[in-house]
Amino acid sequence: MILAKDDLGDLVVLDAEAVRARLTYEAAIPVVREAMIALSDGRVRQQLRSFLPWGEGKTFAIMPAAMSETGVFGAKLVSVFKRPDGGKAHEGVVLLFDPQSGAPVCLADAGEVTAIRTAAASAAATDALARPDAAVLTLLGAGKQARAHAQAIAKVRALRQIRVWARSAEQAGALADQVAADTGVETLAASMEAALADADIVCTLTAAADPILALAQVAPGTHVNVVGSSGPAQAEIAGDLVAGGRFIVDHREHVLAHGGEFLRAKAAGLVVDDHVAAEIGQVLAGARPGRTAAGEITLYKSLGHAAQDLAAAAWLYQDATGTTL
Repeated sequence: MILAKDDLGDLVVLDAEAVRARLTYEAAIPVVREAMIALSDGRVRQQLRSFLPWGEGKTFAIMPAAMSETGVFGAKLVSVFKRPDGGKAHEGVVLLFDPQSGAPVCLADAGEVTAIRTAAASAAATDALARPDAAVLTLLGAGKQARAHAQAIAKVRALRQIRVWARSAEQAGALADQVAADTGVETLAASMEAALADADIVCTLTAAADPILALAQVAPGTHVNVVGSSGPAQAEIAGDLVAGGRFIVDHREHVLAHGGEFLRAKAAGLVVDDHVAAEIGQVLAGARPGRTAAGEITLYKSLGHAAQDLAAAAWLYQDATGTTL
């Protein structure tokens, strides 16, 4: 649904259904790719995310940013509530302002924008870091992001099989059926061991507080997207995997402050700050190398950034109105 609020001027409001209908992965991947390049080369002004704990399992986060090239600015306001099944639900809005008047011009559902832009960013990273012949994708987790990652990564690699592992075999089976229907790729629910055997691309997409994946479980040449953990108190992969792979991040400053996996590995004396090989924006721009050998394990640590949200909202606004900010 798209609404115009007369009392707020020409404010375009896009609910979850409207975001899903418009922001396809074919559109989102290049938009997010460019946003990450802009973040790395200094064309985005962005502060560290601000977290306000709001009771057990409840957090309110504020993520502001401004795009210096276009002048577009705004913020994502989001609540992250832990669900009874252990997963996390993101609810909120992405608010975009006109760079000329300062008026709010676009309000988009943050849960849907987050789901799409996060998977699109992982797809862009996978395209840059995974082996060109990568064809087996493993999803660790069976929530909304797992489904989104299957759809997005299928756009950048010719997948022949997708495997799903989750603590709930029932949820893993249900997601496997959905993913097969979404992508047309053979998709299987599997044990952790079977899911990881000879996998080319692995995505960790869980709400785990402690590592579920270690170096010994990952084959040489694998690319791993580390996505589910979003704060310093959580870590989906073990320190030996952080230390044993080429560690590339979405934003160095944020990962050094909030990247739980890296912070645990550093506290254990396994890595120092220089172990961060590059930001993904630098790799995408050709300023830093990505994969340096076929047998190398590459790691992409995703925290998610307002630059991605604002770029997606600006694209949605242009698509809905025909007007570029």
